[in-house]
Amino acid sequence: MSAKAQIGISIGVVAVAGIIAAVQLRGSDEQAASGGMKGHNHAAMAAGGDELKPVRLTRESARLIGVTFATAERRTLAPEVKTLGMVAYDETRLASLNPKIDGWVEHLYVDFTGAPVREGAPMLDLYSPKLVTAQEELILARRLADAASEGGRVSANAQGLLDSARRRLAYWDIPEDEIHAIEESGKVRKTLTLRAPASGIVVEKNVVEGDRIMPGMTVFRIADLSTVWLEAEVFEKDLALVREGQRATATFEAYPGRTFDARVTYVYPSVSMETRTGRIRLELPNPGLALRPGMYADIQLDVPAGPPLVVVPRSAVLSTGERSVVFVEASDGTLCPERSRPAGRSAARWRSSRGSPRETGSCRRPAFSSTRSPTWARRWVRTWGKLRPGAPPQEMGPVRVAVWTPWT
Repeated sequence: MSAKAQIGISIGVVAVAGIIAAVQLRGSDEQAASGGMKGHNHAAMAAGGDELKPVRLTRESARLIGVTFATAERRTLAPEVKTLGMVAYDETRLASLNPKIDGWVEHLYVDFTGAPVREGAPMLDLYSPKLVTAQEELILARRLADAASEGGRVSANAQGLLDSARRRLAYWDIPEDEIHAIEESGKVRKTLTLRAPASGIVVEKNVVEGDRIMPGMTVFRIADLSTVWLEAEVFEKDLALVREGQRATATFEAYPGRTFDARVTYVYPSVSMETRTGRIRLELPNPGLALRPGMYADIQLDVPAGPPLVVVPRSAVLSTGERSVVFVEASDGTLCPERSRPAGRSAARWRSSRGSPRETGSCRRPAFSSTRSPTWARRWVRTWGKLRPGAPPQEMGPVRVAVWTPWT
């Protein structure tokens, strides 16, 4: 026999031996796995199966895997929506001083940002050749109107010219009292005064004395801070709990121990693609101007409590990815699986996948449905696995659920 033939036979023998060994090891592993399931059956936790089966655990097995028990409760859950916000100007209370003619600033009455002003207060004196011409036309029209005899076409034309001259100055935001003073004095003024359009705080100032201003230029911006906005963001999952008109409370680091009442005035119709949050706007009064734009606020929205629910601790819920399961202790100690659905951050709500009673081993109970009445849910919690339905309330025992403590 050649050397190549010997090598081929040797390789074949080794391959066959490897296959036989693998089959034997697989059989021993399956036997060991089936033997380990005698103490507690994990078939109920199989993610691929549709049927939920009860589980039996000895006291020692429960201790080794860290299983404890908690009592299911019927409780009214009060959802909490907390977020951070920033104080901003109330955009409906902003005003700007925008001259409608060009000219030069001769004098500033308000010469720094942050100055408080009142509506009608003088802001600046403006020199403009157009204003000088308009004053001359006003004085001339007044003289013609005074000289014209009452009645007739001449008097009507003179009065029309006078009204036109007054209207031109008024359209340039010249106060009515100044127009009247020019008519009475009959003298042209070099400068005319522009006044504040609203009361508030000067938050923007864009001129100094001697600057030339153009029509439409924002010379001053004034904000009324008696009411301010809070701009905040809430997570997408909490948007369903927020609505316009909802009450909220806000706290600020600058005022420890003090709370401010706010109200949701607008929920923006979009969600940020980056942060998955939605913007909301709150409005709150600002007595004494204590709140300043740019300050951070801790906000808690007042969310009404929902109907009473059967709740268990979150640690009692096992999630397989496709469903969540709660194991409930029956009267004989069997752990019976029941599908659940999250109801909040700290608790989970039971909700059966079927709407009629069923029997699974020793786990016989009515399947819970969220459409049942709260009274029925309370009766179920007290009686299941302990007493027959309709037993006196003082004899009913609690329902316990398994709590799975992770290994450390």
